[in-house]
Amino acid sequence: MNPAVELCSYPGLDERIVIVRAGDEVDAVFVRTERFNVLIDTLGTPELCRMALDLLEERAEARPLIVVNSHMDWDHFWGNAAIAGRAPIIAHAAALDRLRDASTQQVLTDKASQEPRFRNVELIGPDITFSGSMVLNGGDLTLELIHTPGHTPDHIAVWIPELRICLAVDAVESPIPEVWSRSAGDLRLIRSSLTRIRDLDARLVIPAHGRTSSPSAVDGNLAYFEALTDRVATLSESRLADPQLGDIEGFRLEDFVAIPVGMPSDTATFYRSCHETNLGATVQAHIEKLKSA
Repeated sequence: MNPAVELCSYPGLDERIVIVRAGDEVDAVFVRTERFNVLIDTLGTPELCRMALDLLEERAEARPLIVVNSHMDWDHFWGNAAIAGRAPIIAHAAALDRLRDASTQQVLTDKASQEPRFRNVELIGPDITFSGSMVLNGGDLTLELIHTPGHTPDHIAVWIPELRICLAVDAVESPIPEVWSRSAGDLRLIRSSLTRIRDLDARLVIPAHGRTSSPSAVDGNLAYFEALTDRVATLSESRLADPQLGDIEGFRLEDFVAIPVGMPSDTATFYRSCHETNLGATVQAHIEKLKSA
């Protein structure tokens, strides 16, 4: 069953920006400008996206719609079929590589076998792609699409300079984001993207998970990766190779960040899995540093 969709806001958030919340699954964002409306992400199914569009109809005020896919993770773009032919869909060029990868179809096959709601999903890619950055000039508001890789190769965040608001999607997450792989290169990318978002000096930073708008989430994510690096640097060579390192006191998720009170057990399990990937990437980065010394 699809989660319920509701329209939300945060204290101090401009009325032209609306959070489109699909239960505990993911937040998309709707931005109304003088010239057009922008929907950042289409949620996890076409049905969810259509529900969101119905809720947003009054706010849309008959303006043209532009859709931005922040990245090709299922909960962010599987709703594209509800948009196809109605509005242009924009994504980073690296999104096409992910869309063409066999693993993307496999994820859909697996999830459709587990939950009937995914059986109507059709993988629809972007109409327009860009490399580096892209700017949407809405007249009163500017949306700068910034390539922020590390969580995924194709990830983009959205910066609205007039309001000093960063729609960080999955580049920032509470309690922690997840690096794309256990490679040192991806770890460098996610830390660089977090630094880039921090340096925007945003008034509000809005991720797609975690229900926060505080810029302190960026500092917390950076501090987490820094603490991981410092802790791993104390390990002997044999401990670096321990496949159970993440279960050892001092290297568990809760040894680095506070797990929110009341977080569902399956959500906590998910973030522990993210931590395992982040820890593995940090170990790999340290090993490469030792080899180059």
